[in-house]
Amino acid sequence: MMGYFKNADATAKAFAGGWFHTGDLAVVHPDGYIQITDRSKDVIISGGENISSVEVEEVIYRMSGVLNVAVVAQPDDKWCETPCAFVELKPDASPITEQDVILFCRERLAHFKCPRRVIFGELPKTTTGKIQKFRLREQAGSQVAITRLAG
Repeated sequence: MMGYFKNADATAKAFAGGWFHTGDLAVVHPDGYIQITDRSKDVIISGGENISSVEVEEVIYRMSGVLNVAVVAQPDDKWCETPCAFVELKPDASPITEQDVILFCRERLAHFKCPRRVIFGELPKTTTGKIQKFRLREQAGSQVAITRLAG
C-alpha cells in the first residue's frame, strides 16, 4: 500500500515510525500463530472491563437463522458503554426475539459481555459487503437518546 487516496494526514498517521498501524488487536500464540481478536475502535469498555465485539458476534452467529450480526457500544449511564447487537435474519428463518438473543448469549458468555439491546433488520453495508459499524454506532447512540427523551 502506498497510502490513502488523497489523504496525506491519514497516510502519515498509519505509517508512523515505519510500521503500518492497522488498528487491529491481536494475540501471538506460543507456536507463532497470530490471532486477530478485534479492532481497537470496536472494543466495548463496560464498567472498566474490555469486551471484544468479535467474541459476542461469534456467539450470536451460532444461533439458527442469523445471517449477519454486528455488535457495537451503546452509551450507558452506569457502565459508560454496554454491547448493542444488530441482527439480520435469514429470509426463511423462524422469528427470534431480543430476549432469545440475550438468553443465548448469557448461556455462553460472562453476563457483562451480553448485549443489553438487540435491534433486528438489514445491516448497512458498503458496496463490497462490509458492515458499516460506524453507522450502527450512530444508531445505537441515537436510540439511547430517543429512549431517554420518550421516557
